[in-house]
Amino acid sequence: MEGQDHLIKSRMEGQDQLIKSRVVKIDSEDSWDFFQNQANNQGCPVVVHFTASWCAPSVAMNPIFEELALNYQDILFLVVDVDDVKAVASRMEVKAMPTFVLMKDGTQVDKLVGANPEEIRKRIDSFARSIRSYKQT
Repeated sequence: MEGQDHLIKSRMEGQDQLIKSRVVKIDSEDSWDFFQNQANNQGCPVVVHFTASWCAPSVAMNPIFEELALNYQDILFLVVDVDDVKAVASRMEVKAMPTFVLMKDGTQVDKLVGANPEEIRKRIDSFARSIRSYKQT
């Protein structure tokens, strides 16, 4: 019985983690347009993770993407499952998973294809610094 209690507690903690996530899941073209418009109106940079549940490298990047979202509070982090929202993936010319797109003012400023944790960390860090220095001028 003791082992089961631990399992239930772990599951509950896992769900708490999901609730606290800063990554917004896009589930339709409408939600994509809504969050893009909000970000543009507020001058908020956006990082998008295009993923697919069947793609192991994409799924492996999820916790890294969550961690980055927590570290960069001034950036909007979105996740798009390409099978759920094909139109958005097509519009953004995403052809492989995972693909990460960095956007400012509704325009793509950088794109990284593939599961490369160190490279995405570097690119988002550089992106965040360029945004901050732009805001200070």
